Amino acid sequence: MANHALNPVLAELRERIEQLEGGPQRARQVLPFGVAEVDRALPGGGLAFGALHEVAGGGGGTVDGAAAALFVAGIAARSRGKVLWCMTRPDLFFPAVAQAGLHPDRVVFCESDREEEALSAMEEGLSFGGLAVVVGELVRLPMTASRRLQLAAEKTGALGIVLRRWRRQNEASDYGQPTASTTRWRISTLPSERLPVAGVGRARWLAELMRVKAGECAEFEIGAPDAQGRIDLFPTARDGADQTARWRSLAG
Repeated sequence: MANHALNPVLAELRERIEQLEGGPQRARQVLPFGVAEVDRALPGGGLAFGALHEVAGGGGGTVDGAAAALFVAGIAARSRGKVLWCMTRPDLFFPAVAQAGLHPDRVVFCESDREEEALSAMEEGLSFGGLAVVVGELVRLPMTASRRLQLAAEKTGALGIVLRRWRRQNEASDYGQPTASTTRWRISTLPSERLPVAGVGRARWLAELMRVKAGECAEFEIGAPDAQGRIDLFPTARDGADQTARWRSLAG
């Protein structure tokens, strides 16, 4: 009778099943924001690697969309390793992305005319295993596609981010549909930081954590990422409990 404990085929199959199920053989790492109030709202104290996350602008306009892209760039900037950015529109303003801490030498761009190809490239990037973060700019994210991306991220431990971009205002309603993403964020612009003298202050955003597995929704007034990709919480938004309560009242 064969010794199953020593059978390499069974051992390999068992390992693959554990990877698909998120088994204990891979300790899940996180990428903290470095802001205690934000990290406390996330299981493990940060954005999970080996998982899929969603980010969108607060409306269909280009301003909130640009803020969402810079929020994603700041996250990628704080990771270690190469970044794959898949897109269908060549309108990413890279000087602004670089100001959010994401250096061009770290980014591989994949551009396609079709969203299906961008989605496929994102899945391949997550399955590759040599990338820290994979970003995909998509209008829609069906449940089946999100599950495939989630499984690919779990397999390699990469951090996947779907940056939802709307071509028309009515497409924004799709953001409420269920997906397999671990977190879902909405970024909206606010009046910039006040300065003691006339000038342009640091950009200020409302970051809404609309969904998080094993956690609760919350919202934060944050400053745009600095040259190292770091955000901060504005003094008027220091009480995380009040932030969460305010978000719940808005959602109700």
